[in-house]
Amino acid sequence: MDAAVVDASGQILLVRRTHPPEGWALPGGFVDAGETLETAVARELLEETGLRAGSLHQFFTYSNPDRDPRHHTVTTVFLVEARGVPRAGDDAAEAAFFRMEALPHPMAFDHAGIVGDVARFRASGALPDPSRPVC
Repeated sequence: MDAAVVDASGQILLVRRTHPPEGWALPGGFVDAGETLETAVARELLEETGLRAGSLHQFFTYSNPDRDPRHHTVTTVFLVEARGVPRAGDDAAEAAFFRMEALPHPMAFDHAGIVGDVARFRASGALPDPSRPVC
């Protein structure tokens, strides 16, 4: 699962990964045994950025088999309100906010497409089209 944290100026939080595949990504990771998705996304956000999750809402689930070059993974993206100042931690080399129309390169996985979906949702309320892959 992944966290889409947007600040008051409309910028999105990304982390620069320290492990392959390289690039910038939404904060997130895998669910541990016995965790809910909500607990896992809050834990990963705290570990990677130092931010504490406030409210969180499921946004969309992405399951394209090609979205992760390592193996088939499924992610549920949460829209998260967070508190604190981002600082890199755990497996993140950097944590910073970026304008959604000016993302850093390279972006990992399908996260550039996911950020585009979040931007469209914020502008129009339209949810992603499940028939359109974001890879």
